[in-house]
Amino acid sequence: MRDLDETDLEILSLLAANARRPFSEIGERVGLSGPAVSDRVTRLEESGVIEGFTLDVDRTMLRAGVPVMIDLEFAAAEAASTDGVDPLDAARERARDADAVEHIFVTAEGDLRVYARVEGRNVREWVRRLFDGVPVADYAVTLVDEFEWTPSIEGVEFALTCAECSNTVDSEGETTRIDGEVYHFCCPSCLSRFQERYRRLEDGV
Repeated sequence: MRDLDETDLEILSLLAANARRPFSEIGERVGLSGPAVSDRVTRLEESGVIEGFTLDVDRTMLRAGVPVMIDLEFAAAEAASTDGVDPLDAARERARDADAVEHIFVTAEGDLRVYARVEGRNVREWVRRLFDGVPVADYAVTLVDEFEWTPSIEGVEFALTCAECSNTVDSEGETTRIDGEVYHFCCPSCLSRFQERYRRLEDGV
């Protein structure tokens, strides 16, 4: 896959500030014609860097639930779920499917950290239900007083991440499309592992 150049990053920055900005206006800012900007945006969409133009709703303004940070530690690898799925993968899938979860992080130690806004007062009961059946060794719930999320797409802070291991994907990485979705990988090994696990899930193994 090709590297993102400075013009790509500037276009992304302008779209992030205002997704309705006309391509002609962006072109004036980056030194390209409107059609040339359109072509670049199309390539960014096809490569999965841009996944549509959506509303960015700040849930903190809506006060939708109690903001919490949940840290989960998992049992030893041999204590995997009964269906053979790795505990971390199983917990991450549960978190992805939960409407209350806004951000998911995986630590270098293989633990899971989840930021969520949970309805109701019994947060621990919500956590218990969400991860029921997943061999969690221990977990901690922290009430969040203030939260600030300031992702950047300037310079080196913008990077694609591997769908398998979450490492940064560089120009030597791999890109593939599975069932209409574009996935990026840092190396062929990660691509192979992802495809194998995907096939097992499809086959119900």
